[in-house]
Amino acid sequence: MKKLFPYLLLFCISSIYSCKKCKNEDPQARIINKGTEKASVQIKTSGGNTVNINNVDPGTASVYSAFSQGQVTFTITVDNINVEKTINLNQCYYYDISIDANNIISYTSINRNE
Repeated sequence: MKKLFPYLLLFCISSIYSCKKCKNEDPQARIINKGTEKASVQIKTSGGNTVNINNVDPGTASVYSAFSQGQVTFTITVDNINVEKTINLNQCYYYDISIDANNIISYTSINRNE
């Protein structure tokens, strides 16, 4: 039994680690548009890459788009008004950019490992 203990311990530890839903995956963002106008977002990463989610119609949501972790600048456009927000984004998170019925913009982060 003493000889099996290290193997059982290793198995238990690896089982716990493998239960994670996300393993070092890039962050992803989408637009949920409950507003009255089309919405778009430009995502600029600290590495110089840009991801665009364009012309999301009212009452719809875009698919998630992935980009590199780190400092990211979102430029959101609704009804020809630009809102810019710079934040640090982490791996294994979804970010929902929501536009409400009054075209007010909010952000929500979702940990994919919870």
